[in-house]
Amino acid sequence: MQVQNDVVVPVPLHLSTMSCPSLSMELDESTESRIQRLITEHPVIIFTRSSCCMCHVMKNLLATIGVNPTVINLDDDEIDALPSPSAPAAFIGGTFIGGLESLVALHVSGLLVPKLVQVGALSLA
Repeated sequence: MQVQNDVVVPVPLHLSTMSCPSLSMELDESTESRIQRLITEHPVIIFTRSSCCMCHVMKNLLATIGVNPTVINLDDDEIDALPSPSAPAAFIGGTFIGGLESLVALHVSGLLVPKLVQVGALSLA
């Protein structure tokens, strides 16, 4: 099973630098550009606010299935840089899934696991 490391970035996105190359930021990279890059580089990523309890529920649902998403905490002023300015915001395979309700709806409908397999975030073997 391919498992993506659970990464939480608790500092503002525009100021944070991490040792992981995909989470690092070029000095001239805008918040919007960095968010778009992160969405394309990680098979499952959740953008959230640090005080958001729904993110915890999202992470638990995905962990129960066998996936640990990349989690990025955004400041309130950075939420507007998301393609859909609300948090939590889940992306699978670069596609905006939505918030907690949308993720649960995918799971209940039986479409979440195939989508996770399709993007390589989960293996059924």
